[in-house]
Amino acid sequence: MPGSTDQKLRRILSTYKTIAVVGLSNRPERPAQTVPAYLQQQGYRIIPVNPTLTEALGEKAYASLRDIPEPVEIVEIFRRIEDVPPIIEDAIVIGARVVWMQSGIVNQAAAARAEAAGLQVVMDACMGETHRALRARGEI
Repeated sequence: MPGSTDQKLRRILSTYKTIAVVGLSNRPERPAQTVPAYLQQQGYRIIPVNPTLTEALGEKAYASLRDIPEPVEIVEIFRRIEDVPPIIEDAIVIGARVVWMQSGIVNQAAAARAEAAGLQVVMDACMGETHRALRARGEI
């Protein structure tokens, strides 16, 4: 994470505290469970988004981003690349500030759409690992 990228990531993780996790898993061995659980332990508000769950991490789960009745700042995506474009559209509609695509998720067209709508975009980066690295350096 070089210079300006570090600043962007530090600013995102320091400023925004409400994270809707699309694709949050109820399987404790999956990153889609361990990463949001870690972030929740660090003081972030986690809102699970998964149509197959009613609850996760002690929070009510929602079928889609549009079903969430409160403001969302970050949309963290744990879905396949081809599932990203409609998630981006929903993130735009709900007024999210950031879209964060987890490690291995890169969709340039969806990222360009999000940025054109004024959202900040992070791709192919683990939010948990990023937080841990910045925290270890005393930057957040």
